[in-house]
Amino acid sequence: MIGIYMFGFALFALSLGYPVAWTFGAVALLFGGISAFVEITANGGFDIVLFLEEFNLLFSQMPFRIYSIMTNKILMAVPLFIFMGIVLQKSNLAQRLLEAMGTIFGEIRGGVAVSTVIVGAMLASSTGVVGASVVAMGVISLPVMLKYHYDKPFACGTICASGTLGQIIPPSIILIILADVFGVAVGDLFKAAVIPSVVLVGIYILYILVISHMDKDVAPALPQDNSLNKKEQIIVALKAIIPPFFLIFLVLGSIFAGIATPTESASVGAVGSLILAYIYKELNYDLLQSSSKETVKITSMVFAILIGATAFSLVFVYTGADTIVEELMTGLPGEKWGFIILSMLIIFVLGFFIDFIEISYIVVPILLPISETIGIDPIWFAILIAMNLQSSFLTPPFGFSLFYLKGVAQNIKTTDIYKGVMPFIILQMIVLCTLVIFPAIYGF
Repeated sequence: MIGIYMFGFALFALSLGYPVAWTFGAVALLFGGISAFVEITANGGFDIVLFLEEFNLLFSQMPFRIYSIMTNKILMAVPLFIFMGIVLQKSNLAQRLLEAMGTIFGEIRGGVAVSTVIVGAMLASSTGVVGASVVAMGVISLPVMLKYHYDKPFACGTICASGTLGQIIPPSIILIILADVFGVAVGDLFKAAVIPSVVLVGIYILYILVISHMDKDVAPALPQDNSLNKKEQIIVALKAIIPPFFLIFLVLGSIFAGIATPTESASVGAVGSLILAYIYKELNYDLLQSSSKETVKITSMVFAILIGATAFSLVFVYTGADTIVEELMTGLPGEKWGFIILSMLIIFVLGFFIDFIEISYIVVPILLPISETIGIDPIWFAILIAMNLQSSFLTPPFGFSLFYLKGVAQNIKTTDIYKGVMPFIILQMIVLCTLVIFPAIYGF
């Protein structure tokens, strides 16, 4: 039971606000020592030499695991996609896209909200950085919505939900991480995520249009701009939309066509983002330097968490806690369906408190062997987890999207943001349920 206690203690430490990577590493060392002590004393009295030998044996695989992480070709795509996203964010891509979409959809009720969802989807396909997407749309789109008397919770919920689309729409960082954990091809996971992503975006847009139609005061139409005719407006909008769309086509198309690996296409995306920045006349030394620094910071955080999680899982398996979990999960009524329902519920609840990276590297490796034993399709299970983890960005109290928006919208109450995201969390759960019950619809 030491491993079970270790898991609970780690969650408690995280809830106190300790840094994730160091928490997992420190807890692994602490409980690794406890495990070694219990192992030694179970066979007689305590001997410091035997204790140190057992402790050293426990962590002897860590250097090899760290080296394996650092030479993992799949994970090489992570910093490249992060760099691509940051460069595009600093090139004011979001502003151009929102202005273009606002021109096309602004004249219908809920048009700005629909534009926000579409731009969120395009930013997800081109940047994949949730924080950048939420902040950009919070700065640009929220003032427009409030100016034309959009309902505050509705506007906040739309922005937060749209910003999190980067977690499920390829090339998503979480899909790359899950591909590494599951040992499947990143391209296969990207392909499998396309239809669920399109369905989710469509559900968001349908919800916005229905609510706007039912209540005229929730999302009124914007006044018409008569300075340009409709044809000129569309031409201006297309000039803003086509360049990033072409980059998306290059990155994802090269993967789907089998021309390039995800890592190679990520490098294409990184170079393409610099070319777009040059086209937008935003490319300069300061942008390159700041983007590189941000990439290093975010990548370092991801890999520090991964190393801490590796140490944690090493001790967890050493204590035999994985066997306890496997026996519990395989003994559930309904076998496959009982396991899926409980695993989705666990991930959803944990998403209220901890980040998707920790869940991917701590919880998923525990569930993965059980799913293989039961005979669950790994691609389908990975997409279920990715869809579920997306909601962790929206669920109070620690949903990151909520904090990102609150950080740039000081005049908005936290309760307005919480109220606004609730319908979108429900929509995500509906799509997740259909993905569980009717996988054939999504191509599984």
